[in-house]
Formats: sequence, C-alpha cells, structure tokens
Amino acid sequence: MVKAVVGANWGDEGKGKITDMLAKDADIIVRFQGGANAGHTIVNEYGKFALHTLPSGVFHRHVTNIIGNGVALNIPVLFHELQSLAGRNVPMPKLLVSDRAQIVMPYHILLDEYEEERLGGKSFGSTKSGIAPFYSDKYAKIGFQVSELFDDGILKEKVERVCEQKNIMFEHMYHKPLISPSGLLETLREYREMVKPYVCDVSVYLEKAMKEEKTILLEGQLGTLKDPDHGIYPMVTSSSTLAAYGAIGVGIPPYEIKQIITVCKAYSSAVGAGAFVSEIFGDEADELRRRGGDGGEYGATTGRPRRMGWFDCVASKYGCRLQGTTDVAFTVLDVLGYLDEIPVCVGYEIDGEVTTDFPVTVKLNKAKPVLEVLPGWKCDIRGIKEYEDLPENCRNYVEFIEKQIGYPITMISNGPGREDIIYRKK
Repeated sequence: MVKAVVGANWGDEGKGKITDMLAKDADIIVRFQGGANAGHTIVNEYGKFALHTLPSGVFHRHVTNIIGNGVALNIPVLFHELQSLAGRNVPMPKLLVSDRAQIVMPYHILLDEYEEERLGGKSFGSTKSGIAPFYSDKYAKIGFQVSELFDDGILKEKVERVCEQKNIMFEHMYHKPLISPSGLLETLREYREMVKPYVCDVSVYLEKAMKEEKTILLEGQLGTLKDPDHGIYPMVTSSSTLAAYGAIGVGIPPYEIKQIITVCKAYSSAVGAGAFVSEIFGDEADELRRRGGDGGEYGATTGRPRRMGWFDCVASKYGCRLQGTTDVAFTVLDVLGYLDEIPVCVGYEIDGEVTTDFPVTVKLNKAKPVLEVLPGWKCDIRGIKEYEDLPENCRNYVEFIEKQIGYPITMISNGPGREDIIYRKK
C-alpha cells in the first residue's frame, strides 16, 4: 500500500514527526520533491534532529529510505546528514538514490544568493539553497542527472557547455567571479564517488515492492500553499508540494496512492514572505512562538523566527482539498493549553464580502480574517493517549475545526515525541 504524508499549509506542520511515527509500520519511505531548503524536525530516543534531504525513516533499521527522481539532490548535504547521524550513534540507514534524480550544482546556490542580493527588498525570502535555479535548469533541460555522472564523455561536454552559459550571467548580470569547467568537472567526479553505492532504478524497485505488498510512505516537503500552481504564487517553492506529484516524483502510477495524510498545525506558522491572513504580531505572536514546537517556532533549515497566526480554516480546507486528503494529522495541539480563549479564522473579508473559499494571490493580499473565538482548556494535555480523556474544550476545538475544514482528523499530536499521539476513529 502506498501512503503520502503532505502539508496542508505553508510547511512546518510537523510532517517529519508524523512520517517518523508511521515509519514503524512502513517498509519504504521516499522523498518525492523539494530539496535541502526545508527541514523536518524529529525528536526520538537518539535526540532532536533536523533532516533536510534524508527521508524521515532513517531512524528505523527496517526501513529502506529513498531519494526519488523529483528531489533536488544536494549530494554534499546528503552525506553531511549521514555523517551527522553516525556521529550521534544512529545506525547507518538503508539508502537508495534514484538514477533519474537531478543534482543541485554549486553554481545553483551561488545564483540563488546573487539573485536575492540583486532583488534587495523585493526578494522572495529564499533559503538560498539553490532550489529555484535548480528547477529552472531542470525544465530548461540543462540539469545534471545522477545517471550522467557515470559517463565521463557526456559529463565533460555538458560541463563546458553549461559553464559557458552560466558565466555570461556571472559576469554581466551579477558581476561575480566566473566558474571553472575543470573545477566543476572535478567536483562532479567527487559527487560520483559519494553517491555510487546508493544509485538505483527507483521506479523498478518500487514496482517490485508494490507487487510484494510492501508499505510505502511518500514524504512531501512544505505544504499546499507553497505549490507553484496552487499556492500563494509567486511566494512559493519551485516543485509541486501536492500528493499527486508523489506519483511523478518517484515513478509510480497515480492510482497506487491509497491514503493521503495531510498534516495541519493546531495554529498557523510560516517561514518566508507571502500572504498570511491569520497572522498575529507583537507580544501575542512572541508568546506563541516561544511556546510552539519543541524549543520554539524557528525554521529547521534557516533558524529564522517563524511568522505566527491562528488556525486558518479557509486555507486549511483548501489545502486538504488540493491534497486529496483521506486523513488529517493535527499537530502541536498541546501548545495552545496556555490560552484562555483561542481565535480561529473562519472566513476572509475581501472588498466588503466574506468568503470561505481560498482566493488567488491578488485577492488574498486584500483579505482580512474573520475570527471566531473558542474557549481554551487551560491545562497540559501531554501524556494523554485517548481522545475521550482530552478536556471538553479541547475536544470541542478539534471538532469545530474538523467541521469547518470538512476532512476527518484521525491523528492528534500532543507533544514532540514519537509516542505523543492520539488516534481518533473517523
């Protein structure tokens, strides 16, 4: 059976924890898109980890972890992560890398930095991980596939051709030092030796696994609102964040994805620029940020303070619909236990009219939140294992949101650990 774990909103919903938790019953976990520009935070018996490229199944010995063809593969980052796990006594995970995955090149990261610098105050809030230049090159058909590392003739010709093109930008647009074809070729040969033991035809591997009725988890990065087609364009990422893309990003038929677990936070947070209707500011935001997550709401990749807001039913309903949600995993509910009252965004007011449908970005920028205030439960809910044992106001909050978004909340996370989970029947 194939399941997907994806985000409903801006990312940072807690997908890493949910994937890590589901991994105990999975055989294979596959990253299907994105790169090292966003992290998944996991807390377990080994400690606290922020994974950027590795799938969240690396802490389970029985799981095969796969980097799919849709991923922006930063090979040095991947191997730095493997070494850091070993340095913290985590057993070496089983890892496979698609021979069709494309490689984040050193010049992609430079181009990302230089473009953000050039844009100044009008920048996209990039993590400067080279993701937009990488995907630009992929679709311009000048990217480097992992398989190409193993043909020196193709590699040498392509490096010279690409350097000639990129150096025009480095010299005339950014006024920066040029890149050397010989230096780049040497770097790619180093990458070849690093990745060689793991390279695999992932599509064939997964076809065999599905015939053997293995359980496969597809792990998404970021969330619906960062999708380049359906998100808050242009303040989006450069690969599709939707479960539907999982089929493309790993090479399986779309009908094989039977369960789509969409992760929603019990409040809202976002890293980077872009529309955020339910955003809060000042002391109110600082308090929620300080209490949020495990050690506060700061980006797993950038360390940037996350922007904070109340739960957004409009955005979350839309996010779940676009994902094709079968189950909602509702995370960090325990964080809200300090509040007397909890506002929830139930609609957007745009030009004097209220809507519950998520609009395009030009309209979204004019939207004001319509809030409904629910009573808080004023206690710590960590350690509770059964839904019925949650305080009444806490259950009322969950059920109110479930009704607003129209998708079943079947998992509730009430703490950072793998065991801090409440399963709730549909």
